[in-house]
Amino acid sequence: MTTSKTLKPEQVADMNEIIEHNQELLQELNSGVHSPADIRATVAQLTQQVLDPSVEIRLPFHSDFGRNIHIGKHVFINSGATFTDLGGIYLADDVLVGPNATLISVNHPLDPAARHGVELKPVYVRKNAWLGANTTILPGVTIGENAVVAAGAVVTRNVPANTIVAGVPARVIKTIKHNN
Repeated sequence: MTTSKTLKPEQVADMNEIIEHNQELLQELNSGVHSPADIRATVAQLTQQVLDPSVEIRLPFHSDFGRNIHIGKHVFINSGATFTDLGGIYLADDVLVGPNATLISVNHPLDPAARHGVELKPVYVRKNAWLGANTTILPGVTIGENAVVAAGAVVTRNVPANTIVAGVPARVIKTIKHNN
């Protein structure tokens, strides 16, 4: 079950200093040539957590906030990934994120009077899941262990473990059988 939190515009404004600092880090990161170790060090500054040396992130890498990204071991994030992470994005060990994947943990209220506030719902990508190229994962979604999200899919609901989902909106198209 995913919990939701709503922030008012004035609460979002209080975060602007962090956002400004992290956007500078990202602009610097995405505008030059960096070693894998340098990329991990900069993303560690952005997230304020230590990244395991097994993590690989290809540039460019985009985030709106940065502090609410949590990355496990042996994670691979391909180029062009965008993490809208104010509500929290959690990548477990062995996750693969394809090029131009978008993970979104923030939405806006439907009520026009509250539209400039934000609703936060974390995104969880469980162990050994694979997000294909150009996938979009919407707020509050959990991608189950060993699941595969096919290229171009838009995921609006939780994805069961050991399944493949595809389409817009994404639907289960296959169950993955393990070879033991």
